[in-house]
Amino acid sequence: MKTTVVCGLLGSGKTTFIRNFVKGKTEKTVVLVNDFGAAGIDGEIFSADGIESVELPSGCVCCTLKFDLITTIGKIVKEFAPDHLVIEPSGVASPSGVLEALESAHAGPAVVVGIVDAVEFTELFESGMYGSFFEDQVSLADVVLVNKTDLAGEEATGEVVRRIASLNPRAVVFRTVHAELREPLPGASPAARSAGSSHVHFNFSTLSIRLQHGVDFLSFAERMDRLAAGEFGTVVRAKALVQTDKGPFRFDVVFGRTDSAPFEQEVRDGRIVIIGEDLRAQALQQMFSGPHGST
Repeated sequence: MKTTVVCGLLGSGKTTFIRNFVKGKTEKTVVLVNDFGAAGIDGEIFSADGIESVELPSGCVCCTLKFDLITTIGKIVKEFAPDHLVIEPSGVASPSGVLEALESAHAGPAVVVGIVDAVEFTELFESGMYGSFFEDQVSLADVVLVNKTDLAGEEATGEVVRRIASLNPRAVVFRTVHAELREPLPGASPAARSAGSSHVHFNFSTLSIRLQHGVDFLSFAERMDRLAAGEFGTVVRAKALVQTDKGPFRFDVVFGRTDSAPFEQEVRDGRIVIIGEDLRAQALQQMFSGPHGST
């Protein structure tokens, strides 16, 4: 069984990469996804694409869920017998912890794909707000996707590529838009990996809220913009699947930016997962729990 681990900070493009990567594959592929929150969303996104997935929600696979990860890998091998296992840890998981769990599960060598947001990477790296997370992610990666180059521009993208090369000279680096890799994925090189840093832990809060069916699209989009603007605390990532009066939609918030796109199937169980610091949980519950919301 081949194993691929796809790591990256919240909102870097992991889910989009996996959707692109798995589509059209003839080998039997299963995605093990670890959403950071009680109400997982990525599993439903994969399901809409016809991708087999297993969810491991409500925690971080590199620490509190490491035993669950090992157990779940064993169950996947037994019940699905996949040719290829793709693991998407949450955006706050340390890659070194995931690799330790894979070794304990005797899953064999894994290809580690690290994805970085070309728009945010340099500023976040230099700020030090994520400690050694980036060093851990990049130093352990066999392949690094410098994603969202269309938004970052050539100069900023070049700076990110140079920084990646200094952190991990052996990594194969690709510049991507919408996390689309047009070339075959290189193989694993575990013997060449650096030791990796100690596990990184973030003091993020997570809030999961169920959403009403058939909400007003414009009203919901306005609420997401308010969320992104920091009105309810520092939001580093938010994902929503919701059935609106204009049909099913997926909404995303990443570091102050809001995006929305039609979803491929009806959303029967609308929900939003918000990750950040100093979140005004009661106000957010009030704003999102009704069809129009208020604060």
